[in-house]
Amino acid sequence: MAENGRYSWENRLFKTLNIAKANYMKLLYHHFISYLPHLFLATLLMLLLPRLSALTLADVDELWSQTQLKTSTVIITSTLLALLATLYVANRPRPVYLVDMAGYKPSSNHQASRHTVLKQFESTGTLGEESMEFQRKILERSGIGDATYFPACLLSRPIKPCLATAREESETVVFGLVDEILRKTGVQAKDIGVLVVNCSLFNPTPSFTAMIVHRYKLRGNVITYNLGGMGCSAGVIAIDLAKNLLQVHPNSYALVISTENITLNGYFGNSRSMLVSNSLFRMGGAAILLSNRRADRRRAKYRLIHTVRIHRGADDRNYTCVTQEEDDDGKVGIALSKDLMAVAGEALKANITTLGPLVLPMSEQLLFLATIVLRKIFKLNVKAYIPDFKLAFEHFCIHAGGRGVLDELEKNLKLSPWHMEPSRMTLYRFGNTSSSSLWYELAYCEAKGRIKKGDRVWQIAFGSGFKCNSAVWEALRTVDEVKENPWIDEIDKFPVHVPKVVPIAP
Repeated sequence: MAENGRYSWENRLFKTLNIAKANYMKLLYHHFISYLPHLFLATLLMLLLPRLSALTLADVDELWSQTQLKTSTVIITSTLLALLATLYVANRPRPVYLVDMAGYKPSSNHQASRHTVLKQFESTGTLGEESMEFQRKILERSGIGDATYFPACLLSRPIKPCLATAREESETVVFGLVDEILRKTGVQAKDIGVLVVNCSLFNPTPSFTAMIVHRYKLRGNVITYNLGGMGCSAGVIAIDLAKNLLQVHPNSYALVISTENITLNGYFGNSRSMLVSNSLFRMGGAAILLSNRRADRRRAKYRLIHTVRIHRGADDRNYTCVTQEEDDDGKVGIALSKDLMAVAGEALKANITTLGPLVLPMSEQLLFLATIVLRKIFKLNVKAYIPDFKLAFEHFCIHAGGRGVLDELEKNLKLSPWHMEPSRMTLYRFGNTSSSSLWYELAYCEAKGRIKKGDRVWQIAFGSGFKCNSAVWEALRTVDEVKENPWIDEIDKFPVHVPKVVPIAP
């Protein structure tokens, strides 16, 4: 026994030393590639320095006379260079700054435990025993806690969702967000030049943008866009749209509102593929104020670096993995396909293939390129290399779509529990608030005091269609004073590491 124990101990030690050695070699490789340009320049300078030091004034005069430059040539060359510089300055992309953001936190009247949620769906009398048991299991494994929020009509008895209560939910969230973002930034409503609102499942007439224009008396030439039916990744799409609009409208503010409406989208049937959405989606929203005014750089929190959008809707499996449809009894719900995780993985791979060259250090790009060459050209059975995105980003905000999605991305991107904490905590505390979940996660990082000047943030979102969208931000300052944050006063109340199964108390 002792002999076996000794060998086991030695094997573990040997394995640990091998891992440490591999990590050390990889770190040495990264440093070598990072400093390779500097080494090349230093070597070149050392070779040229002896010759440069031997030059005399006569040598310089002779070199100048050999070029035979004329005054007219100098003037023409200088004029062309000045013209090119002017054209570059006039046409370079305008910087887009995130001045501030707001995450909606409903009142305690909207708070409901998982047990309450089960009782509410049971009270409808339309769910059978098997469906209720399935709903319980999904809730226990969802990663959602007992302090999430529902619209008032879904917590009343009897449950009577209608257009009026759906409008009430939307107005409560959206107007609350606009009030808060205007108060936090000090921007006047009349100064907003671009307004973009995204809400997938509820598209009233007049639209969300019209509701905001009417209530806040926005100016008549405000540019408005209302995005519907674009899924949980629509928040990044809205940011991308606002970014493009700010490129052609100088000295402007853009207000982006990301929300979802669940009043009319609770499912009261017995299709298991549709019951999953009842366990995940919750009430919430976020407002983001963007600016292209250079004067706002001093007070802005972040600068938008990249947006990458991937749409795989041309493929049947991708297109049908998340659909709004009727079940056999005519009840409308959101059906989630069993292929969802595989589809999401493929979409993520396509997204990071596009984003990687924009953000990864050269050392990681070379490793990634090498595996592609070995696999595609030489047809070798080499495992696909997953770049280490921790070298490119300090913070990860992954859409809190569900525990399974977060588990899969943590494994595929090789992230630590610390990197996943904002996403898991957002899912636990607020549930899946659709396109706004990314902003609850960023607010969590701020409330924890994690955002330092120069930090880079990667937001990743998935949506029906099927889409995978990314946004990359750079922190312009250290966020050390957080006010009106949805996490304030409760940042340490909930467990960071949520168990995979949390039984529902009776």
